[in-house]
Amino acid sequence: MSGNKEVSFDPKEHQHLRYNPLRDNWVLVSAHRMKRPWAGQVEKPPEEHVPRHDPSNPLCPGNTRANGEVNPNYDSTFLFENDFPALQPDAPDPGSDQHPLFQSKAARGVCKVMCFQPWSDLSPPLMKNKSFVKVYWIKVGQSSVEELVRYVPLVQIFENKGAMMGCSNPHPHCQVWASNFLPNEPALSDRCQRAYYQKHGEPLLLQYARQEAEKKERVVVESSDWLAVVPYWATWPYQTLLLPRRHVLRINDLTTEERGGLADIMKRLLTKYDNLFEISFPYSMGWHGAPTGPSLKEDNSHWQLHAHYYPPLLRSATVKKFMVGYEMLAQEQRDLTPEQAAEKLRNLPEEHFKTKGHLEKGGGEDKEDSGK
Repeated sequence: MSGNKEVSFDPKEHQHLRYNPLRDNWVLVSAHRMKRPWAGQVEKPPEEHVPRHDPSNPLCPGNTRANGEVNPNYDSTFLFENDFPALQPDAPDPGSDQHPLFQSKAARGVCKVMCFQPWSDLSPPLMKNKSFVKVYWIKVGQSSVEELVRYVPLVQIFENKGAMMGCSNPHPHCQVWASNFLPNEPALSDRCQRAYYQKHGEPLLLQYARQEAEKKERVVVESSDWLAVVPYWATWPYQTLLLPRRHVLRINDLTTEERGGLADIMKRLLTKYDNLFEISFPYSMGWHGAPTGPSLKEDNSHWQLHAHYYPPLLRSATVKKFMVGYEMLAQEQRDLTPEQAAEKLRNLPEEHFKTKGHLEKGGGEDKEDSGK
């Protein structure tokens, strides 16, 4: 199975493997597969006409949730305990008398939900920057994180956007889960970043951000404090990695200037996502930072704060990437190069495709005051 030595390697035409240093695994890149015709499943496009306030939506202001509690008539962000939490603080311990092939241990924690603002039809890229600052710092960074980090190993902030990514409610919101254990993905990232730091003397993602900023070929948007790239080892078609340029361990370590810059670069990135197929772009995203709780007293210099965006769409608003077959049984595989994906996103405008018409009709940013 030796390669053809007479043909020069072209990453857009020839399959190859790329190493992911954050997960210590390899990704198969097969960009030539984008040429194949598609006769598979076609998804339903996202709903475009979400009502501003739905009396039956349990996340809207003033409405009653499943547990009987009534939401306040909030005009900003709204944080509350998840009515159906995956983690509860008082779950019993399974015990220690276990066979090595049938192990279990206690899992306890707290799950919270945060509505970004009161309007269901106002998605994050259409929010004002001041609202982004409130969402990603005042509530997520302070109220949700600082009260928990003293006690638990991890506070996981994540957002599922769109029915295609399993989001059961169209009202813009995220979730905050605090667990008494360090989950698999952060634990793996911790191990890989620690090993790289011990070998090279510099945080993996700090060095990576500097390299990407110099190369430019995978950069989507950037600023003086932040960098968003399609990572070299990306698995999902338009996956991105959001990184601070300086060494930052956790989200609550950001400066006032960096918080404002974060709002700006997230708005720019999410606008490009929406503009790619001119829809409200679905994704799952989340923040990874240094472990907390007992780890607050440890040296976590190997860590660098970062956010992952995993959007499923591949060819259009209705054709997504399926992680099946080879991906499930062998290893991850992608259908276009990260460089191709980054170029597509980078070349998109930073003005939202529906902003002009949205404003002319009296909705959206001109009246959005959820940051007050």
